[in-house]
Amino acid sequence: MTLAQDLRLAVGRFARRLRQLYADGDDNLSFLELAVLQRLERLGPTGPGALAGQEQVTSAAIAPVLRRLDEQAYITRAPDPSDGRRAVVTISATGRSALLTREAASVTRIDAALATLTADERRRLADVIPLLEKVTAQL
Repeated sequence: MTLAQDLRLAVGRFARRLRQLYADGDDNLSFLELAVLQRLERLGPTGPGALAGQEQVTSAAIAPVLRRLDEQAYITRAPDPSDGRRAVVTISATGRSALLTREAASVTRIDAALATLTADERRRLADVIPLLEKVTAQL
């Protein structure tokens, strides 16, 4: 295999496993629901249409996600101050707490996996991170 193929396979497996770790939770949030919460946490309040575009799904697909998140109090909705016909969606304290819980659980699992490596292996892995970032920027 080529380096590109090996890298694609290894990073793909790693990414899938991270998604699985992150998605495993007692709150039964779907991956799209988690993605919406993460986006709201990072970017702040936004409209449903913008969320759909950012997540590359249709408005029809985002509507039930927002409804479920609203029902569970993970988000709040308010009229858009500049256009009362539209809504602005904001992550709630409950939503932030759910994200923090997921983050802590996944980082704990990663830390445990890293603890099985030697000090030299951890240093080598740390040295690869900037290279992965550089390659990612070129894709």
